[in-house]
Amino acid sequence: MSKGIQALREQRTAHAKEARNILDTKTGKDWTAETAAEVDALYAKIDDLDGQIERFERALQLEDSLDQRGQQRAERSGRSVDEEAHNVATEKGIFDAWCRGGMDQLSDEQREHVQARRNEARRLYGAQSVGTGSQGGYLVPRDFAGTMLEKMAACGGMREVADILQTDGGNSIDFATVDETGQEGELVAESTAASGGDITFGTTAIDAYKYGSKVVTIPIELLQDGRVDIEAYVNRALAERIARITNRHFTVGDGTNKPRGAAVAAAQGKVGATGQTAAVTYDDFVDLEHSVDPAYRRNGSWMFHDQTLKVVKKLKDSQGRPLWRPGVTGGDPDDILNYRYTINQHMPQMAANAKSILFGDFKKYLIRDVMAVTLFRFADSKYMEKGQVGFLAWSRHDGDLIDASNESIKHYANSAT
Repeated sequence: MSKGIQALREQRTAHAKEARNILDTKTGKDWTAETAAEVDALYAKIDDLDGQIERFERALQLEDSLDQRGQQRAERSGRSVDEEAHNVATEKGIFDAWCRGGMDQLSDEQREHVQARRNEARRLYGAQSVGTGSQGGYLVPRDFAGTMLEKMAACGGMREVADILQTDGGNSIDFATVDETGQEGELVAESTAASGGDITFGTTAIDAYKYGSKVVTIPIELLQDGRVDIEAYVNRALAERIARITNRHFTVGDGTNKPRGAAVAAAQGKVGATGQTAAVTYDDFVDLEHSVDPAYRRNGSWMFHDQTLKVVKKLKDSQGRPLWRPGVTGGDPDDILNYRYTINQHMPQMAANAKSILFGDFKKYLIRDVMAVTLFRFADSKYMEKGQVGFLAWSRHDGDLIDASNESIKHYANSAT
């Protein structure tokens, strides 16, 4: 796999260097329609290669994260890596059997293991997190929860750039916020007391809202086929559903009994001129960039919908050169005004009054995950008459902007008319 992705990266690098060379050398009268067409053709090839590279990278990242999590689990438990791997395999075996046949499929020893984990969850998270009865309350293996969160990161834009906090419990946490952008020291003469300069702190509460996947149905034939990796199948289906709703809230949630999204929390940076209900200009990008305090621009990046990127790729500077530039090497991101960008499909598309573009330091946005995912299995007549078994996951998350200055992330809003 590594050889395949390296070959793709080399092809992309060659195309990117060629495009950047044209952009750097062709100016003024040298920038012709033929030159523009040549650059557009190179961009099309780069887009195709980016899609292929992204699929390879996701697979490689998953492999690396599995190895890393195994080492971390061993360190926390005090076991060797091999002992912890055996423990994980035991949990996975129990989980696989439970998925295929429910509690009736488990041995007495396996049932004791499940009950021990359920008791642990009640102690850490509260009884309501685990549930009761023969059908549900299965606290999934820790490795399942970790993999689920990684799959969620691949489904949405906010997790790519935000700060991620993982906690065992779900109690509300108050994070201190302070605006240091206007604070500065003083010049003090000899034998003169320093002035008072106490910092005023605020707090932002990060809670743990409960999210459900809705019931995912799986044909009995798949559960009966031992060659099918049921854990991976269930994990993927659940992760994608919860990822979509949480990313939506991390992006545009109003903060009422749900996370406050980055687009809602961001302050106004630039409003498009009249007539720009579905447009943005080169100057708008410059103005939005400089609306953010320089302290936050050091880690600044853009965020917008893929359809907005389509518009941005057509923008030209005063000499007719594209605003969007491809990264030259595998380590260099594509950029706009020398800042990387993140595609987030829950960002509003450009329309009247839409907050369609964000810019700033997204590490000031905090996402919290409670590391307890509970799974319920349904095999009653409602499902069995259709030859299916249902699965429902519950997990808890929250997110908000941790910034008292309100300067770290700003938005561009399209004009009202």
